[in-house]
Amino acid sequence: MTEDLSAADRDRLADQLQALAQQLREALTQSDASASPVELDQARVGRVSRGDALQQQAMAQAGQRVLQQRLHAVHGALQRLQQGHYGYCIDCDEPIALARLQRQPEAARCIACQSARE
Repeated sequence: MTEDLSAADRDRLADQLQALAQQLREALTQSDASASPVELDQARVGRVSRGDALQQQAMAQAGQRVLQQRLHAVHGALQRLQQGHYGYCIDCDEPIALARLQRQPEAARCIACQSARE
């Protein structure tokens, strides 16, 4: 069984979550232009085919979805932190290993439950 987080660890992870949320918001803002609708003005696009432009748009949109999902997970972790549930698996209620939280501070499940889910 893993030990509960110390107050210092909890504070460091809270700071890490806040910084990560800011980075994700900035990345989403920067990626907005790439995911915007494809214009059909061939003179403006040059030799890039419409298909290539649509593929690039789809990849940008998929990247945005990943960023949005991670930001949602970070917000969930911050909410669990405020409620006093941070650091405990949402499935089995066992403590999540500190090393896992340091690597992925938004983790909501312990390794065992996450592995079983995948």
